[in-house]
Amino acid sequence: MVKIGITIGDPAGIGPELIVRLTEHFDKDKAYIIYGEGKVLKACARELGRSFEADLINSPEEAKNPGVYLIDLNVCEVEKPEPSFTSGKVAVAYLGRVAVDAVHGKIDGLITMPINKFWARLVGFSYEGQTEFLVQAFGVRKYAMLMYSEKIKVALLSTHLSLKEAIEKVTKQNIVSKVKLIAEEYERWFGVNSTIGILGLNPHAGEGGTIGEEEVKEIMPAVEELKAEGYRVEGPLPPDSAFLRRDLDLFFCMYHDQGLIPFKLLAFKEGVNMTLGIPFPRTSPDHGTAYDIAWKGIADLSPSLHALKLCEKLATVKKTSQKQS
Repeated sequence: MVKIGITIGDPAGIGPELIVRLTEHFDKDKAYIIYGEGKVLKACARELGRSFEADLINSPEEAKNPGVYLIDLNVCEVEKPEPSFTSGKVAVAYLGRVAVDAVHGKIDGLITMPINKFWARLVGFSYEGQTEFLVQAFGVRKYAMLMYSEKIKVALLSTHLSLKEAIEKVTKQNIVSKVKLIAEEYERWFGVNSTIGILGLNPHAGEGGTIGEEEVKEIMPAVEELKAEGYRVEGPLPPDSAFLRRDLDLFFCMYHDQGLIPFKLLAFKEGVNMTLGIPFPRTSPDHGTAYDIAWKGIADLSPSLHALKLCEKLATVKKTSQKQS
């Protein structure tokens, strides 16, 4: 039986609301373990005019049958926290707990609701994001963020860095290493030998070195090395026109906004953040905590629903491969 973990994220944000509403879409053949405050989820459900029911357990191993389960650490003092030290504490506590269970193979997939990095850092969370925390928990050195939708798929060389820091990461070695990982992981999870479009860094992909030298010195040598080793890649592609291509499986971008702006423009309601490189599927809706609309029943469920369905699909792939091996 496939077991899917779901973290509450920041309880002052839209995470609790999305979880309450997601329960209506759960597969009857799977077990869903929610990592979150029972009092918060029930209070949120009441405000939405809904109900929230889950069997309380201490470990995913206690989930013997399909259904909805809850691991409640009882770390929140109130039913409806404001954005605060408390909400940051709750978000980090449940992320830490689910990481322990994931590392020990107690769940088959994970969906993480959004946290707020400001409040999380106040309680000692020193990572760029949830992705980096999970990567460290698994002891993984090579990983990548894949933004997934049916319309467009985008992978990033670097994630939450300043533009100056991101440019410093544009090296042949970094590009080759990351693209190899992405190609191998994409085939592992989706069964596709992908064709990857590698974008340039500068306008017009540098125009042969007249607008910056990164394409000539770093990106093109990386593309040539990858092709020589049998990887299906093209580039460096001019960033302002690359996304018009429809013959590529995914785009590899040099920095965060280069990939995320077109991705959110084309697929915001169905966009899923997926972590490549860790040994099980982790997905997350592609948005933040949205404090201004939290607990009002108006948050768009589409990104979370797509994150749920993708995680279910990939967790089943993982479970099937385990049985075959």
